[in-house]
Amino acid sequence: MNQENIRNFCIIAHIDHGKSTLADRFLEVTGTVDSRHMHAQYLDQLELERERGITIKMAPVRMSYTLGPISYTLNLIDTPGHSDFSYEVSRALQAVEGGILLVDATQGIQAQTLSNFRSAKNAGLTLIGAINKIDIFKDKNDPVLAELREEVGDLIGCDKEEVHLISAKTGEGVKELLEDAVKKIPPPKLEIKGVPRALIFDSFYDDHKGVVASVRVFEGSFKREEEIHLVQRNFSARVKEVGYFTPQLKEAPAIHAGDTGYIATGIKDTSRVKIGDTILLITRPYTRDPETFVLPGYQEPNPVVFVSFYPEDANDYDNLKKGLEKLHLNDSSLKIEPDQNEILGRGYKVGFLGKLHFEITAERLEREFNVRVVSTFPSVIYKIKNKGKWGFITKPEELPEGTEEIWEPIVGIHILVPSRYLSNVISLQNIFRVRNMTTKTAGASVEVEAEMPLAELISDFDDQLKSTTSGYASFSYEFMDYEKADIVRVDSFVANEIIPGLSRFFPRETVEREARKMVQKLKETLPRQQFSQAIQAKINGKVIAREDIPAMRKELGNFGKNGGDRTRKIKLWQKQKKGKEKLKAMGKVRIAPEIFKELIKK
Repeated sequence: MNQENIRNFCIIAHIDHGKSTLADRFLEVTGTVDSRHMHAQYLDQLELERERGITIKMAPVRMSYTLGPISYTLNLIDTPGHSDFSYEVSRALQAVEGGILLVDATQGIQAQTLSNFRSAKNAGLTLIGAINKIDIFKDKNDPVLAELREEVGDLIGCDKEEVHLISAKTGEGVKELLEDAVKKIPPPKLEIKGVPRALIFDSFYDDHKGVVASVRVFEGSFKREEEIHLVQRNFSARVKEVGYFTPQLKEAPAIHAGDTGYIATGIKDTSRVKIGDTILLITRPYTRDPETFVLPGYQEPNPVVFVSFYPEDANDYDNLKKGLEKLHLNDSSLKIEPDQNEILGRGYKVGFLGKLHFEITAERLEREFNVRVVSTFPSVIYKIKNKGKWGFITKPEELPEGTEEIWEPIVGIHILVPSRYLSNVISLQNIFRVRNMTTKTAGASVEVEAEMPLAELISDFDDQLKSTTSGYASFSYEFMDYEKADIVRVDSFVANEIIPGLSRFFPRETVEREARKMVQKLKETLPRQQFSQAIQAKINGKVIAREDIPAMRKELGNFGKNGGDRTRKIKLWQKQKKGKEKLKAMGKVRIAPEIFKELIKK
């Protein structure tokens, strides 16, 4: 294949704007998938993606298309739209030269649309605008479509007539959009340094092929049985198989410069392959340091939300470990390290890029690896100063005594909302620690810029924003910096024994209210014992909230027609009281794992 006839491009958009449906139509137009085997969201290979109607993993596919007398190879990457998976988009942008910016006609330009657009422009991509779901409108000259077409054109920097009007559902305008992509997106830029090399933009595990790396070849070619070198991991292996995504794996004699394809490495140790690494062919001798051939990839993703996972069944610990290792292989943003809990036993502390990322990973563990997990409260990474030295913690339990300062991560949020809901968005400042809020008119919508602590964002900000704007607002966010915070650690005690895993950080201004909620939930959940239990929330040993669970009372029976001898009753009550005091003094309250799970859920 002549490299001039290759087009590498991706589809980028806000969540639920129709990327996967458009990819389906491209597969049909190019005849890549037979109509008998076609189904909705064809490139979304995970059952979870199809159920939720969202793309979680990027999906590459190779298509052939003839325009005039020329046959083209089109390498398409379908990308996720939710801000939690923006790292997937950033990886795809490094493997392509162009992109289709897709906008839902009913929702318009949204927060993640802008975020993905800026990333694509920074990567130097050629962009083509398209407005989807026009089948909802009776007339393509509808003023709403005309206004949106102009907005998209202004954003990309093109005439509004160049912005395509399509319906990915019916196929209207899709062929014309694909032809425009072939005409406008440039062919691959080839590197010439004398050593075949490729960039790993994704990977997954196959029982027979080992680690399979999804790659964009920038120079030379790769064949079966050749020896390759992974630069960052400083590890060599022999190629087991090469080929293309059609979208299933299709073996080929070789993959060449400009191509997107796969290299089956045969490597069984998943830690040897790192997304973003450069693969070099080492059958030819070269004298320079391999580091000089490293392809510019993308920055290492930094997890911002941390949750500990424990298997519901302790016997599933090894399965949990294997499941997380394999998920990490094609999701390099996961940060995994062993963890221990006195009640739940062994588990893993996992770092995520957001709340949805955490929820999806927990579901994938259950569906793909049959491991049900108990997860702790989501937390963020804090910067602390202790004895003059700086460090980082991800759980309140890790906070050393005598810590001098606690700094929390601050994010900048970008909200797009119809002007009629602006006052509702502004009112969120009364619920969350939002500050420095500014507004700017953007057509029929308003752009809202603000700052807030990440811990506030991952609580239920997304749900509150959707609720208060009837689902019309969208937002994206990015990490800004750490800032000194007035927050305190609150520990939960039952019968004067701390409950490991239930400590929380709260702002000082709301700590008493939150502490009262904590002890109330404990009172509602914990079972009664033969003795009374004091439930306390403490800060540095000082009680700030308390509830009591009364002891179980044993009926002493009816002594005679009129209640019996009261003196005898009193003696029995006193004996029972002494017994309860003795039980209370014997040791701490034992909280069963089942009860602890309920506490975390609450």
